[in-house]
Amino acid sequence: MAETTGTTGPPQTPGDQLLARHAAALDLFADRVHAIGADQWDAPTPCGDWSVRDLVGHLTTEQLWVPSLVRDGATIESVGDAFDGDVLGPDPVASWDTAAAASREAFREPGALDRTVHLSFGETAADFYCGQMISDLVVHAWDLSRAIGAEEKLPDDLVAFSVREITPYAADLAKSGLFAPAVEPPQGADEQTKLLNLLGRRV
Repeated sequence: MAETTGTTGPPQTPGDQLLARHAAALDLFADRVHAIGADQWDAPTPCGDWSVRDLVGHLTTEQLWVPSLVRDGATIESVGDAFDGDVLGPDPVASWDTAAAASREAFREPGALDRTVHLSFGETAADFYCGQMISDLVVHAWDLSRAIGAEEKLPDDLVAFSVREITPYAADLAKSGLFAPAVEPPQGADEQTKLLNLLGRRV
């Protein structure tokens, strides 16, 4: 009799794992968006001068770009100012949900992760772009949690992935001016603290 491994279905490929993490990161941020109180949209966040609405607007815009870049092969120049300004409108939660669903669908199209996308810093592998999007969602989920008083503990797998993803180019992020310089983590810091310190957050 053949031995069984106790698992069902084909083994997950690296692409499957990446898509699972992307879905989990979207769900993580969505959970925080749906927890925002009606009186919290103007509350400050750890992101400089951004309010809660500004932060959610930024992440919504990031998701809106995905179908154009990944599915359509568009460039920054060809999209132009299509996603400039207020993308949240009168129902910011619904706007986020719609953009997130489109982003999820675009990355899950067959062959999507094997494509090349045209970003502001040049042609980039779509799977690398997906990894960037995951890390962005994870870190900003913490920002949003702190702003609205939600649970700040992030999933261990997403934290570990984000540390591996961001560490090689963390110094470049600080130079861009979009992130504060890294903070030296305290002795014995856990992985989440190290991730947040890497991107200039003081926990």
